[in-house]
Amino acid sequence: MVDQDRIIKINIEEEMKSAYIDYSMSVIVSRALPDVRDGFKPVHRRVLFGMNELGNTSDKPYKKSARIVGEVLGKYHPHGDSSVYFAMVRMAQTWSLRYPLVDGQGNFGSVDGDSPAAMRYTEARLSKLAEEMLRDIDKDTVDFQLNFDDTLKEPTVLPTRIPNLLVNGASGIAVGMATNMPPHNMSEVLDASMAYIDARGDIDVEGLMEYVKAPDFPTGATIYGYAGVKDAFETGRGRIILRGKAEIEVENNHEKIIISEIPYLVNKAELIKYIADLVNDKRIEGISNVNDESDRNGMRIVVDVKRDANSSVVLNKLYKLTALQSSFSVNNIALVNGRPRQLNLKDMIKAFVDHRHEVVIRRTRFELKKAEERAHILEGLIIASDNIDEVIAIIKSSKSPNEAIERLMERFSLSDVQARAIVEMRLRQLTGLEQDKLRAEYEEIEKLIARLKEILENEDTRMEVIKDELQEVKDKYGDERKTDIVYASEELNPEDFYADDEMIITISHMGYIKRTPLSEFRAQGRGGVGAKGSETRDADFVEYIYPASMHATLLIFTAKGKCYWLKVFEIPEGAKNAKGRAIQNLLNIEPDDKVNAFIRVKKLTTDTEFINSHYLLFCTKKGVIKKTLLEAYSRPRQNGVNAITLREDDGLIEVCMTNGNNEVLIANRNGRAIRFHESAVRVMGRTASGVRGMTLDEDPSDEVVGMVCIKDKETDTVLVVSEQGYGKRSIVEDYRMTNRGGKGVKTLNITEKTGKLVAIKNVTEENDIMIINKSGITIRMKVTDLNVIGRATQGVRLINLGKRNDEIASVCKVLSESEEQVNEENAEQDAQNENKGEITDFGGSEDIANDTEETTNE
Repeated sequence: MVDQDRIIKINIEEEMKSAYIDYSMSVIVSRALPDVRDGFKPVHRRVLFGMNELGNTSDKPYKKSARIVGEVLGKYHPHGDSSVYFAMVRMAQTWSLRYPLVDGQGNFGSVDGDSPAAMRYTEARLSKLAEEMLRDIDKDTVDFQLNFDDTLKEPTVLPTRIPNLLVNGASGIAVGMATNMPPHNMSEVLDASMAYIDARGDIDVEGLMEYVKAPDFPTGATIYGYAGVKDAFETGRGRIILRGKAEIEVENNHEKIIISEIPYLVNKAELIKYIADLVNDKRIEGISNVNDESDRNGMRIVVDVKRDANSSVVLNKLYKLTALQSSFSVNNIALVNGRPRQLNLKDMIKAFVDHRHEVVIRRTRFELKKAEERAHILEGLIIASDNIDEVIAIIKSSKSPNEAIERLMERFSLSDVQARAIVEMRLRQLTGLEQDKLRAEYEEIEKLIARLKEILENEDTRMEVIKDELQEVKDKYGDERKTDIVYASEELNPEDFYADDEMIITISHMGYIKRTPLSEFRAQGRGGVGAKGSETRDADFVEYIYPASMHATLLIFTAKGKCYWLKVFEIPEGAKNAKGRAIQNLLNIEPDDKVNAFIRVKKLTTDTEFINSHYLLFCTKKGVIKKTLLEAYSRPRQNGVNAITLREDDGLIEVCMTNGNNEVLIANRNGRAIRFHESAVRVMGRTASGVRGMTLDEDPSDEVVGMVCIKDKETDTVLVVSEQGYGKRSIVEDYRMTNRGGKGVKTLNITEKTGKLVAIKNVTEENDIMIINKSGITIRMKVTDLNVIGRATQGVRLINLGKRNDEIASVCKVLSESEEQVNEENAEQDAQNENKGEITDFGGSEDIANDTEETTNE
């Protein structure tokens, strides 16, 4: 029965809840979160207090770390020795704390993540700054509590003169909450504190941000974008983007990226290893070597860039893929009156100033008490010196010291303290000089008492004292910022990772797309058999080739009249003979739809002047034409938008971008073309159907094959190409101006030998043309190889189809590469050469605005 009486039945759920809450509060208050007043967790506070109690100050020799750890463990912090040692080590690391509080001697680790030496090998002492945090601790400035075994007392907070929570930050994971606070520049924080005092607290976060610009990290680097900083200061939470500092150096025509600073808390050795791994895995191209050349003079990571690579692109990829650009998630949670609270910038400065105010009041009371006690004794000593002969006689005639004390108290109306001080007075104080000193000291003490009483009675005076002390700390320890701020920049622009090179975009009949550098294609003479341009799947053939630059935005238009948006760099790159990737994997295109045209715009979403002065001209295979302002297509959407409403059995075949003053040529399969001014087509909305542009033949197989916008009638000529590889150039004026909707005039003499018309282009003497047939054979030739002849002729053979039963699939034009012609005999050798060309216009089934407007836009 006795044992049963000792068993108390409880609800396990309630017990676990109660016990876990007790545990979590213990972790929060006694281990993981810093106090808002001094910015310390208990272990750091105990380390500094223990070192101070040992006399291990900055003006004395270093002491063994093991001795310091033993002192702290034995007296104040009953946990593992490693927790104490590593806390002390971190306070000595210049890359961990913005303002180190421990002066270490020996191996205290490195920014490469090396472990510190064992505590028996290292030595330490307080830094001068740490002494500012402990100053006046013996003047009853803070509360003390009993240690773990109730034999000693330790401070609950330090009487710091430094806003340590802000200047050194803090991090910790408690139960159910965590804190992650960045360091700041001491001069800025002290200026903000003084501004807060001057304003009597009537200053908002924005006003304080004029002094505290942003966090200031010990490893330097650059804060990239200000939105996260603003959020952190205003709410206590924010995400700050940090970029390492890197410069591109050129040495012997060889470019190198020199990294001199890395983001806070980034391990340098791991960063270098990760860069090497990315290079080995071919996730970053263009890097030949990475070396760490850091020494005692500073950090220096050298990234060697290959000669054919773009250093800026490589650097941006390093920012994107490695810790060279990192984020610091600010979460300002600290203990306020023993409770965790999320704090903004003003909250933390207010807590520090209030703490200093409390410390100054308690210190002044302590000093006033001591001064009054000393003044009381001095009054007695002065009375004794004025009556020295009588005092000596009383002392000499007394049988014991106590009797002498009592007689002095009775004779001169002294207190016990004063009488004892007289009895214990030394003989040398009887000299005249010493008596003068007594009076001078008493006068000084009286002045001090008056000053201390004024401080206690006047809050403005107390605030002046606090400001003077903060200014003194700033003058002694303030420094310049280490971390730069880039205010205007935000997240990385994806375009930063790609050089703005010219590309050829290839789309097959079955909808496979790729981009290939223009330099992989080379010119051949007229009548050559061409070079193998693209491998395709069985029953597939390359249908369209388009030129565009890497940074351009492509407005992609499908046969069903939908518009999609795609950056050129988002298209997968492939060699000339690669198959490419299904366009349905890049865009949300319907399975029975296909791409028929697209437009390149350099700054679609940012250049409002351009998109409000240019138009898109749509042409369908049934001869319908529509004109819409480009601005209507400047808001990209994931699933595309309807670009034109099509009638039954119609399909979109061509889209041109115009400047509102172009002439238009439309051609059909039966070899006719119509020319009219675009002003004949009124501007319509995005979803409009359009108006008749050309009247087709009654032949059911007749349809429009293309539309071009004439840019310059003096230099432009009209190129037409037929199915069997025949083509010719004619001057624009050969096509008389008519109104839209007519049948047009003959543009190519269609015969069985030539086949039907497949393409119409406007070209200049500076152009090359690229022709690709359905079997994947490509040929590139110079426009100057084609004579200008009448519009009604059948033209000359452009590509030798031989007995392949092949047909022309698509035609594209580019600027001429060089005067040199490459023929079939040396094709294999010249395939290794890189010929660079500049794209001015789209081929196949698209076009762009006149050269002047496009150049301005880019």
